[in-house]
Amino acid sequence: MDWEAHETEAQSAIAGASTQAQLEAARVGYLGRKSELALALRAVRDRETGMLLNGIRNRLETAVAERQAQLERAELDRALTEDTVDVTLPGDELPLGHLHPITQTQREIEDAFIGLGYEVRDDREVETTEYNFDKLAFDPWHPARSHRATFFFDENRLLRTETSPSQIHALEEREPPIYMVSIGRCYRRDTIDATHYPIFHQFEGLAVDRGLTLADLKGTLLHVMRAIFGPDRRVRFRTHYFPFTEPSMEPDVSCGICGGAGCRTCRYSGWLEMGGSGVVDPRVFENVGVDPDVWSGFAFGCGIERVAQLKHDIPDIRPLWEGDLRVLTQF
Repeated sequence: MDWEAHETEAQSAIAGASTQAQLEAARVGYLGRKSELALALRAVRDRETGMLLNGIRNRLETAVAERQAQLERAELDRALTEDTVDVTLPGDELPLGHLHPITQTQREIEDAFIGLGYEVRDDREVETTEYNFDKLAFDPWHPARSHRATFFFDENRLLRTETSPSQIHALEEREPPIYMVSIGRCYRRDTIDATHYPIFHQFEGLAVDRGLTLADLKGTLLHVMRAIFGPDRRVRFRTHYFPFTEPSMEPDVSCGICGGAGCRTCRYSGWLEMGGSGVVDPRVFENVGVDPDVWSGFAFGCGIERVAQLKHDIPDIRPLWEGDLRVLTQF
């Protein structure tokens, strides 16, 4: 094999390559695994031949690298000379992320209460039975204490079923007057349906001062609901029972999906329940060392998913948790 002639031929092919594709073809043909040079290197048995062939390989590899650099520079020069960009043309619109509708609703609720002078806080999600039930005056037989209704770690620790324990923490931390709203995640063993989910967000408020009455509670809830839903939605209050308030009532908002005519979402009643509220039971004050003869107050709580569902007329709460971008990008 005349290796000198072979090298001259290879150098000529490399130098004559005018495109990256031609250069790659020359490289494979003269330096690839199946090239004559590569096969000869595998069969080398003496030092002199090995030095000769390795020298040829090194010179050819250098030639390929230099020719590739020349072609890249030529392509760059061509692009700078011939390619033009009209900077006045509008650019491509990139998709932007945004807040989840639950987070959007939460911030609107926070703004409504901050406007009233309320403190916004969040507390631990793992609670004790003392703060989740006992100090909130839940009776021992109350169904919420059942393992069928609440996620327990053991007899004393659980995932909070509501954000009401924050109210007890606030009452223990400082003396009244207190105006606060607690916002965060809660957990219950609810069956998933159009209006329930085992994980949900809730906001619960507490106001403790001298001379507060049920009328103050109704005025506060009306203000907040009108700030969230607008002035056209109707609000009503129904008497109810809750362990830690007396008297108690449930606020309802007219169903925006059916306009109050009745549908599957509102269970054909025309109304959707918002949550619970009432005047703080004196037993709750006594549990935290607050004199009920001096101080009075009211408390309320609603689910944020329920608010988002009502605000946007969503017939089913489940899409808010399923992460389907076809749904979430609408908000």
